[in-house]
Amino acid sequence: MSLLKTIDTHPSFAPRESGPLPERLISGDPTYRTWAQDVARGETINTGVWEATPGETRSVKGETFEFCHILSGVIEITPEGGGPVVYKAGDSFVMKPGFVGVWKTIETVRKIYLTVS
Repeated sequence: MSLLKTIDTHPSFAPRESGPLPERLISGDPTYRTWAQDVARGETINTGVWEATPGETRSVKGETFEFCHILSGVIEITPEGGGPVVYKAGDSFVMKPGFVGVWKTIETVRKIYLTVS
C-alpha cells in the first residue's frame, strides 16, 4: 500500500449518484456525483471528487471536518447567522464540525474533498 495518493480530478470509473436529503432541499433539483478515491483510519478519513448541479440545500456538518478545493463551477455558502461567501475554481475552504448553513450551487461545481469524522 502506497502512502502517497494522487486524487484523479477526472476519474474514469463510474461515480456514485445521489441527491440531497429531502429535509435539506431548499430549491432546485440538484444531483450529486461522488468519486470516492481513498479511505484511511478506519474509514474516518475520506477523499475524492464530488460534483453537484445547481440547487440550494441546507448544509449540516455535525461532527465532520471537511476541506474543499473547487475545481470548476461557482457556489455560494451562507453560514447560519453570517453573510454569503462565493467560491469558484481555484478556491479552497474548510467547514468545521458544527457548521450549519446554506450551500447554493450557482454553476455545476466539482470539488476535491477531504473529510475527517
